[in-house]
Amino acid sequence: QPAVGSLCRQMFTNSDEAVINKKLPKELLLRISKLITCFLFYSQSWNVLALDGSNWQRIDLFDFQRDIEGRVVENISKRCGGFLRKLSLRGCLGVGDSALRTFAQNCKNIELLSLNGCTKITDSTCNSLSKFCPKLKHLDLASCTSITNLSLKALSEGCPNLEQLNISWCDQVTKDGIQALVRSCPGLKGLFLKGCTQLEDEALKHIGAHCPELVTLNLQTCSQITDEGLITICRGCHRLQSLCVSGCANITDAILHALGQNCPRLRILEVARCSQLTDVGFTTLARNCHELEKMDLEECVQITDGTLIQLSIHCPRLQVLSLSHCELITDDGIRHLGSGPCAHDRLEVIELDNCPLITDASLEHLKTCHSLDRIELYDCQQITRAGIKRLRTHLPNIKVHAYFAPVTPPPSVGGSRQRFCRCCVLL
Repeated sequence: QPAVGSLCRQMFTNSDEAVINKKLPKELLLRISKLITCFLFYSQSWNVLALDGSNWQRIDLFDFQRDIEGRVVENISKRCGGFLRKLSLRGCLGVGDSALRTFAQNCKNIELLSLNGCTKITDSTCNSLSKFCPKLKHLDLASCTSITNLSLKALSEGCPNLEQLNISWCDQVTKDGIQALVRSCPGLKGLFLKGCTQLEDEALKHIGAHCPELVTLNLQTCSQITDEGLITICRGCHRLQSLCVSGCANITDAILHALGQNCPRLRILEVARCSQLTDVGFTTLARNCHELEKMDLEECVQITDGTLIQLSIHCPRLQVLSLSHCELITDDGIRHLGSGPCAHDRLEVIELDNCPLITDASLEHLKTCHSLDRIELYDCQQITRAGIKRLRTHLPNIKVHAYFAPVTPPPSVGGSRQRFCRCCVLL
């Protein structure tokens, strides 16, 4: 036992290791110390193993993000060297370009790197990765708002093996950066471009022409894109399984037809706030994309029970369905959904917030959905507590989220402006 304590003290006090005390967060030091004390009791050789970089191929520092500074990353990279394959610095605001240059120089075999929310980094970091890290496959730069087209051009030159790139909210990126990237990285399978508001149809045409392996594409709130660009994606990316275009208000049923005709493997479709989509488009989609598992149709205000009938017939794998603010949906549509092939074993979540025509009858139609885990019923004024109670007798573990707002009062007499919001609260 004394020998164990001595070895542990040596590790953290010898001049060559004392720097660890200054460079790592106290909580992390405490955890390491406890591990060393425990394992040294059984094997003194653990001291050697703990300091062997080959045992540190994956590191996630998210839990210590507030304490991590650049020098910590530099020291980790020197310790792990070429052994490190995966590193997450998500949320580490104190890490900048200089530390990541040292990291890139030391960890040339890195394959997965998350810099999500590391707002200090600039194009300089991508230049370093391009120069030293040719094996990089997954890179997350979400919310690194200083990133520009120069970063994508650098990555295209030095990281041809990229399979997944997240540059969400990097709103300086334009079609020029996308063009350079996709021409040199033909193996791209995942592109996350949420909030890249400068992207237009021309950027999508480059993706459609050069990314035949694409499986996941997120274009949420890329408000300038239209049918023209997305149809190119559908025609060029037949392996597409997940598409998010929520908030892209310009798209029409033409997109749903193109998906149905070209992307039979589609599993996830998010089209929230795409108010031009109708039953006609969803009918084509449902009849051709039988592997659909998750659909977000929130605020697709034109759809009716007709869409639910088609989904109930043709999409037996449906697990998650959001119909919030689809105000034309009625109990009859839910009845078809509840009797469809997905209902008994697959359907897990259904969201019906602000569907004013939904009543307790819908809950009766869903009581045989044995996999149903959650239902959202906010501001469904015809749903009652008694109806929810009856549902729970059949599905005792279901999570029901409901808000019982006061009944909406009639408009005031005399033509003055109505002073009530959707939740009937006096403003």
